[in-house]
Amino acid sequence: MTIKAPPQLLALAGIVALLIAVVVARRGDTPAAQTPAPSNPARETPAATTKAAPAVVVDVRLELLKSDRAKLEPSARNPFQFRPKAPPPAPPRPAAGRGGATAPVIVGPPPPPPGPPPIALKYIGVLDSAQGKLAIFKDAGDNVLNGREGDIIDGRYKLLKIGVESADLSYVDGRGRQTIRLSGQ
Repeated sequence: MTIKAPPQLLALAGIVALLIAVVVARRGDTPAAQTPAPSNPARETPAATTKAAPAVVVDVRLELLKSDRAKLEPSARNPFQFRPKAPPPAPPRPAAGRGGATAPVIVGPPPPPPGPPPIALKYIGVLDSAQGKLAIFKDAGDNVLNGREGDIIDGRYKLLKIGVESADLSYVDGRGRQTIRLSGQ
């Protein structure tokens, strides 16, 4: 006579068996659970693994715990009060050599020449047409100027690129490239 057990009953029996095994392992009833594992198995000696002796503390100095501690002095620092910054230290004076002569001063290369002046146009908009984009600018005298990419504007500036929010211009000779943001005025 064979008894057919439903699969749910077999799964339940397996879970119960697993639960019992976990409880027994947690309680420490197994011999493996009663033997402490070495903290560093590579440094353990064979004598230490066979029988572990309880650790005995021989020298405990409790009177050192009761000694007076140094009192802390109150701090003069106040995080809510601002003080002026200390002046930087004075630069060192050059040392006088023999006969009162000073050391020679090393001079670096001369500064580079100043660049071209900034482009004095305001980018006020862009117009999309069948022929392409047309950028609209305003100069210092409130004159309205316009041009397409590659055009010369006001006889001094070349329009390099037209964007939605900016336009790139340079001087006609190619120096002083500058991006001018949309100002809307």
